[in-house]
Amino acid sequence: MKQDTIIQKIWSLCNILRGDGITYYQYVSELSYLLFLKIAQENGSEKLIPKGYRWADLQSHEEDGLLGFYQEMLTHLGACAENEIIRAIYAFPTTVFSHSENLKAVIEGISKIEWHQVGKDGFGDLYSGLIDKSAQDTRSGAGQYFTPRSLVNTIVRLVQPNLGNLIQDPATGSGGFLVSADSYIRTNYSQEEYQTTPPKYQGVEIEKNTRRICLMNTFLHNLDANIIYGDALTDDVAELGEANIILANPPFGNKAGGQRPLRNDIPFPNTNKQFAFLQHIYLGLKAGGRAAVVLPDNVLFESGVGTDIRRDLMNKCNLHTILRLPTGIFYAQGIKTNVFFFTKGSATDKHQQENCTKNVWIYDLRTNMPSFGKRTPFGDSEIGFAPEDFGTDPHLGAFERVFGNNPDGTSKRIEGEYSFEALEIEVDKDAIEENQDIDEQLMHSRWRCFSREWIDNIKGDSLDIVWLKDKNNVDATNLPEPEVLASEAKEELEAALNELDVLLTALGKAN
Repeated sequence: MKQDTIIQKIWSLCNILRGDGITYYQYVSELSYLLFLKIAQENGSEKLIPKGYRWADLQSHEEDGLLGFYQEMLTHLGACAENEIIRAIYAFPTTVFSHSENLKAVIEGISKIEWHQVGKDGFGDLYSGLIDKSAQDTRSGAGQYFTPRSLVNTIVRLVQPNLGNLIQDPATGSGGFLVSADSYIRTNYSQEEYQTTPPKYQGVEIEKNTRRICLMNTFLHNLDANIIYGDALTDDVAELGEANIILANPPFGNKAGGQRPLRNDIPFPNTNKQFAFLQHIYLGLKAGGRAAVVLPDNVLFESGVGTDIRRDLMNKCNLHTILRLPTGIFYAQGIKTNVFFFTKGSATDKHQQENCTKNVWIYDLRTNMPSFGKRTPFGDSEIGFAPEDFGTDPHLGAFERVFGNNPDGTSKRIEGEYSFEALEIEVDKDAIEENQDIDEQLMHSRWRCFSREWIDNIKGDSLDIVWLKDKNNVDATNLPEPEVLASEAKEELEAALNELDVLLTALGKAN
């Protein structure tokens, strides 16, 4: 039985769950309680679970009183299990089953799966596949900002996490970036090397059930991971260390931290979530540490404090690469995003932390690209982490090749290289290599370099730089749906109101 078949069988049990009033969003969380017990029985980790509260005890219980026993079981595991991770997985349990008959049917459905065909090392990938399945189901709502697996894997291949690294995700979600980073390291090093100098992982997740899923995901993939329950923008993260690598897709929103005060070490506190997270990330890196962060378009151009933060980022870090992502790769319509790749500068003196960024290379994978979605999948999530996999993704492969082999963006780069084929434009590549008469040809390239001086003097430190002509920009039939346009307008207005809030706060302090 192939793994995707098993995933589909598990997912089909959601029909039973739905009969008990459970929403799609709750499926994976509720299944996690049950799957963990069954997988522990199959992979030999059942000794970590107290006797009397294991899968066999649940499976053999009569239907009468089963729901009460299950609730007692969850509470006991969350409070009394000796293993800290198991206690965290079952902490504050709230089952949404309301009928023993439906619970019994799900237990029997899980028992009938041919688990022996998964293999001892396949349970982590099986669980990741279930998370992917949930995100792909639009009814669940869980995938609204779910980072596509192909994009996660490309980011990891480029940033190249290493043995002994402290790798963080301050908005960890289900743990996809951390699991992918660990898979990359295990693929490129022997088991002995991994065990001698293992990487360490830290994550922060504000939503209780999502953290539960992340804990199970990292546990089943054998990661040494500390997943903090809290908000990375507050003092909840005092135990985070300076990271070698930070990979993240922070939540989008106009207000940071809710009603709780932001940490004192964030230099520009009166801002929205994505800007606050960006500050947290570049301040949280070690000197020479690397980061890749998915950010919405407003981070490129928002004025006022937005300009100050971009300037601070480019002073303290080498923002060497920006990838403009196509629309449709996130399940929420109309989301326009980018990936910032940067390396923390080595200067510790504030007077030396200036102009760390010399050039910003931008790859435009958005203009004149198809509209991605379920009918037109983006990338290939099956591409792995062996050296020969580098640059083979059907949509991201060209970007990987122009990025180069150096994870800090210092590889020799040539404007226009590899980026013409996607546009089907005739170019003279010899002229590019000889640096002759290339201005016109570069106007048709997806890959261009802009100096820090030009960004400052010409763009006023805006990074909203577009040079390709959109073939569809005058075709009304290709415009987004009205609700998408209205949503974008609403976001821009909210950003403007946020700027007014900052101004009023500043005026109030001045008075």
